[in-house]
Amino acid sequence: MKLAVFSHVIHCQKGDKIYGYGPYVREMNMWFPFFDQVEIVAPLESRDVDHIDLSYQAKSLSFTKVPAISLTSFTQIARTIFKLPTLLLTIFKSMRGADHIHLRCPGNMGLLGCIVQILFPKKKKTAKYAGNWDPSADQPFSYRLQKWILNNTFLTRNMQVMAYGKWEGSSSNIQSFFTATYYESDKTDCEPRKLNSVIKFVFAGTLSEGKCPLYAVKLVEKLHRHGIKATLDFYGEGQERTAIEKYVADNGLHHVIHLHGNKPEQQLRQAYQQSHFLILPSKSEGWPKVVAESMFWASVPISTSISCVPFMIGNGSRGMLLNLSEDDDSQQILDLINDPEKYEAMAYEAMSWSRNYTMDFFELEIKRLIHG
Repeated sequence: MKLAVFSHVIHCQKGDKIYGYGPYVREMNMWFPFFDQVEIVAPLESRDVDHIDLSYQAKSLSFTKVPAISLTSFTQIARTIFKLPTLLLTIFKSMRGADHIHLRCPGNMGLLGCIVQILFPKKKKTAKYAGNWDPSADQPFSYRLQKWILNNTFLTRNMQVMAYGKWEGSSSNIQSFFTATYYESDKTDCEPRKLNSVIKFVFAGTLSEGKCPLYAVKLVEKLHRHGIKATLDFYGEGQERTAIEKYVADNGLHHVIHLHGNKPEQQLRQAYQQSHFLILPSKSEGWPKVVAESMFWASVPISTSISCVPFMIGNGSRGMLLNLSEDDDSQQILDLINDPEKYEAMAYEAMSWSRNYTMDFFELEIKRLIHG
């Protein structure tokens, strides 16, 4: 049985191995044992393998290179239109030769895949919508179009769409799903950190404007100015790094804010295990994996109320919701720091909840999706 995966993730090659963004590749590697052949249809660029990259592991893997496309400027739109006929034909041929079609959404490749899959109503199909499925969310038109096509049971048949959370208006195509990182064997003893020393905050993820990393800096700075001994460690890279470095330099925060860049999973795990809080002041998420990861190690998440985050943190019983007011948010955190019993109870509840969603359970759910 052959699986064809359509993804916007930009890959690279080293030797005979294909590498891509680690969390995504790790998840896809769990699908591959159920298939004899796997074809990846995605962009491939000449670049070095990054710390966060992983290689695909499959019995028989082929890679069909397609150009990365963008619709963010007139020039890029013109280039995309020029490439579109060849790109659509490539997707069509790969879908025609597959027994199971798997789309990674949202993204430009996901959008094209959503359109072409309409021509294959009898083939078994799955899609992972890794963004925010909330119908009321303010999202680009291309994202809303992908959701509409996937949700439409006339256009999209024989499809199971993995979406985060349960939302009104979802059709029978939509399956409430989750993302996991750790295994049952990772459930080692872990206790919440004491609040009687330096309070350690972690930010994990892309340093992009949408994830508001600079707000995290200002929030920890405000606590520091209130006399709280606090540090914030960043794990990730992105365009906002320069702005953060400048702010840190301008405000003398070198001893408070530390940027580590992309690091291997084991190092990030150690950071969670030593931290008191995770900060995620993001404007848009699907299932924010870092929230579940931090909770697994009794690190209390502090996040904006986006997508399924309120569900994940029990509407405040196992985490804290930000309203993006520095004064209000810093006071919330300060109140929790000054209430060790409440903090400990919150950390234990966070850990207990997160440890339900392991890779072992995830693998069983994937098997269910494939075999029905």
